Parts: sequence; structure tokens; C-alpha cells
Amino acid sequence: MTATHESAAESAVPSAEPRPAPGATPPRRPLAARAAAELVGTAALVAVVIGSGIQATELTKDVGVQLLANSLATVFGLGVLILLLGPVSGAHFNPVVTLAEWWTGRRGGAGVTIREAVVYVPAQIAGAIAGAILADAMFGEPLVEWSTHDRSAGHLLLGEIVATAGLILLIFGLARTDQLRFAPVAVASYIGAAYWFTSSTSFANPAVTIGRTFSDTFAGIAPGSLVGFIGMQLIGGVVGLVLVALIFNPGREAGE
Repeated sequence: MTATHESAAESAVPSAEPRPAPGATPPRRPLAARAAAELVGTAALVAVVIGSGIQATELTKDVGVQLLANSLATVFGLGVLILLLGPVSGAHFNPVVTLAEWWTGRRGGAGVTIREAVVYVPAQIAGAIAGAILADAMFGEPLVEWSTHDRSAGHLLLGEIVATAGLILLIFGLARTDQLRFAPVAVASYIGAAYWFTSSTSFANPAVTIGRTFSDTFAGIAPGSLVGFIGMQLIGGVVGLVLVALIFNPGREAGE
């Protein structure tokens, strides 16, 4: 076999190296690069969410059409961002995902360390605030205007538990079944669906929630609703991890 044939044969063999995605931060990347990816990715995500909401309200007065436009833009934007930045940082863009990954990997397994989590979370929050300001600037809105959209009702808080638990179940379920290559489509699709089947329209992300307080537009949330939403998101993260352990427990599978 010639060297050319050997090279072709080697290229035909699939790489055994896992393809990073949410829930599986890739190794060997400088922490500064990963933090930058989390900041930029979260900023872009919030800019998509808020910007598409502003655009939708300028084009139509139909709230259903506004939500449809907002959710579709979020699906496409999130999918692209995960595909682009997943190989760098894991594309968390979400403190709940980062904390869940730290928790599952804290005994030496795959995942972020506490040091990395301490860097990731502030980067995500800073990115979310920057993304909100950028969206406001693009549409001629005040750069910082606290939202007046109250979301403190109990049924909305329940919606956040459901949305966040489902997100964590999806991400870590994909990781447990070695299907993280589908994360860009799966995670974006879930968020798009949760826009419609949860009463809260599925924020499911403390950083994004904080960012959305900075814009008094369609996608905003009043600062007074912030603590309740973030608290329910953290509870949802715990519920999601419990479901992952129950459904994808490798010890149970080995025993059976």
C-alpha cells in the first residue's frame, strides 16, 4: 500500500476523540479562550433573544406572531452558537449547566473544575448584560432601561423549574448515551419547544435572566422577578440531575 493509500485509509477511520458540546467541556483549551467563548456566546444569545423580540414587536401587534418570531430566532441562533463554540468551551452559556457539570465531575470525572466554574459563571453573566445592551443599541432603545415586565406569578415559577429540569436532563442524558454530537440540534429544538409548552417561555438560564432585566422590551423581565426565577432555575437544575441519575444510572444498568 502506498503512502497515499495509507493516508486515505487513515482519514476514512472515524476519530475516537469525543466531540465536545454542552455538558462535556473539551480539555487542552486555555481557560482564557474558554471564558471568552462563554462570554461571547452568551452575549450573542441574549442579543438574539432581545433583538428578535424588539424586531417582532415593531413588525406586528399579534403577540402569538411575536412569540413565534422570537422563538424561531432563538432556535436558529442557539444552534449555530453551540455548533461554533462547543469545541472551545462546551458552549454552556448557562450557569446552571456549568454548575451541573462541575457537580457531576467533582470526584475526578469529566467536567469543569471549581476554578473553571468560578471563571465561567461571571463570564456568562457579563456576556448576557453586554448582549442586552448591544440589542438595545442596535434598535435605538435606551442602552440600559430596567424591564417592567413582571413575571413573579407562581405558575411562571413552576414553568421555570420544568424548563430547566428538562434542559439538564437533555444535555446530560445526551452525554450519558454518547450522543452529544446531536447537541446543537437537540438543545436548540428543546428551547424552541419550551418557549411554547412552558408558561414562563423557558428562560432556563440565570445569566440570560439577568441580562434580560436590562431591556424594557418584549423579552424583558422585571428586576423584582429575578430572585424567584433564578431560584426556580437552580431547583430545576437539581431536579434535572436527579432525573439523569434515575434514568441513566450506569450502576443500575450494570446490575441489571
